[in-house]
Amino acid sequence: METAHATKKQTQEKKTIRISGAEAIIHCLLAEGVDVLYGYPGGAIMPVYDELYKFQDKLHHVLTRHEQGATHAAQGYARVTGKVGVAMATSGPGATNLVTGIADAQIDSTPMVCITGQVARHLLGSDAFQETDIVGISTPVTKWNYQITRAEEIPEIMAKAFYIARSGRPGPVLIDITKNAQFDELDFVYEPCTRIRSYQPVHTPEVSALEQAAALINSAKKPFIVFGHGVIIGQAEAQLKALVEKANIPAAWTLLGLSAMDTEHPMNVGMVGMHGNYGPNLLTNECDVLIAIGMRFDDRVTGNLATYAKQAKVVHFEIDPAEIDKNVKADVGVLGNCKDSLEQILPLIEAKDHSAWMQEFKAKYQIEWDTIIKNDIHPTKPGLTMGEVIEQINIASDQKAVFVTDVGQHQMIASRYGKFRQSKSNITSGGLGTMGFALPAAIGAKMGAMDREVVAIMGDGGYQMTIQELGTIFQTKTPVKIVVLNNDHLGMVRQWQELFFDRRYASTVMSNPDFITIAKGYGLETRLVEKREDLAQAVQDMIDSKEAFFLEVKVEKEDNVFPMIPTGASVSDVRLK
Repeated sequence: METAHATKKQTQEKKTIRISGAEAIIHCLLAEGVDVLYGYPGGAIMPVYDELYKFQDKLHHVLTRHEQGATHAAQGYARVTGKVGVAMATSGPGATNLVTGIADAQIDSTPMVCITGQVARHLLGSDAFQETDIVGISTPVTKWNYQITRAEEIPEIMAKAFYIARSGRPGPVLIDITKNAQFDELDFVYEPCTRIRSYQPVHTPEVSALEQAAALINSAKKPFIVFGHGVIIGQAEAQLKALVEKANIPAAWTLLGLSAMDTEHPMNVGMVGMHGNYGPNLLTNECDVLIAIGMRFDDRVTGNLATYAKQAKVVHFEIDPAEIDKNVKADVGVLGNCKDSLEQILPLIEAKDHSAWMQEFKAKYQIEWDTIIKNDIHPTKPGLTMGEVIEQINIASDQKAVFVTDVGQHQMIASRYGKFRQSKSNITSGGLGTMGFALPAAIGAKMGAMDREVVAIMGDGGYQMTIQELGTIFQTKTPVKIVVLNNDHLGMVRQWQELFFDRRYASTVMSNPDFITIAKGYGLETRLVEKREDLAQAVQDMIDSKEAFFLEVKVEKEDNVFPMIPTGASVSDVRLK
């Protein structure tokens, strides 16, 4: 009787309904727990939007002002929540406008599902109006993509899309749906995907690898941890902290690893990379065991690979087997989710005293403080610096804000001087370096974390690449705080031109519009700061505001970001000026 009852119950739970493909898409999104998606309608996706109109009480659609804005907003939402972000667009230019955001999500391992409309099946390959081979175009920058041409495919393919996007090393998935598949009917039943044959997203850490890694760490005299985005994605923040504290190991972050560990933790020694801190960069080439956790040895971290940490034994904790030995040869590769790997290795780790080694980092920090940091955040010169603006945001927000940064000098300054107590507090475009990322990403981040203060920090160049998303803020009333650090230049390119191209400022001077007037046109509260005595109050007013707020700060035109490792140089060649 129990068996018969269970079978009857399963049949009831899997009861099919006869619906259109367009409605099936909505049911799939709801089944996956999607509560918000970002997009822009058009002819080839119109049937889905028509069904979406009927489900407004269950699924919130945010109309961005550009399809690229939709992908960045979905990324911001995904990065702050850990959930899969969703973006939707029509065929042709609508679909191709998603590609930059998709590529950004791919290289930064952000879970995202993009849905695009496509011309009807019988028109494929005919150069029909707004037909573009988005599957072919997006193949190099997606974790997986697929074109649905029959309504019956929708439930299975959508389930796979979400599973692939979120599992293992996350990434973007694109599903292209022909118009006939949206109109045609199917017998709909949804079953979430839990496995795919031949796809192994997470490996179990090998005991032998853990033992070898522990032996190297325990024998080290000068161990050094570099942690990355994988710690945040894998929710391994507590395990990282436990390892650092038990073994007394100095730890530094990559750009995307920032906020995985409290920036004020005594063993947190700063950022590695091209504009990272002096000590972590220099001492990378003096450590005897380099422990890489959830990072991929990006070229902006390593500099010249021929001279990177050659004296050190390398232990690499990584979820993606393709990353181990790809750039830096590991003496021990520990394959698996870093949370699981760190939990299993912790009992094998011995408590150590590396205070003398830690003192070397402190000594290098003092040099950097005297030479650079003091002048960045407590300047004596008349002009405002980016560093002092970031410091005021730290103070006003009590180090609890989420920073969403664009790409350029301000990004490096915010990463160097931002203070974070909580994980998922630094959202930026890392691997792709996408100017225009911050404003739409901040919208998505705020929608995913309404209880947190979200501050978009941009330069005047990147801001204007997606400035139209002020319209999204205006329509949705999303209380994002916007800070534009305006130096009337493409600052990072200008810095390189100053240092390496004899001050030939080719196409880097910006003639900017009146940003305050534009922001007022979108109904934002605004402040313009040009004098130091006005900065603290303006920042405090911004943080205290319950509405969207635009703050423009006029900063020094020729300020540079140091330390700096020139392209192709060794991390030992880090420059202080």
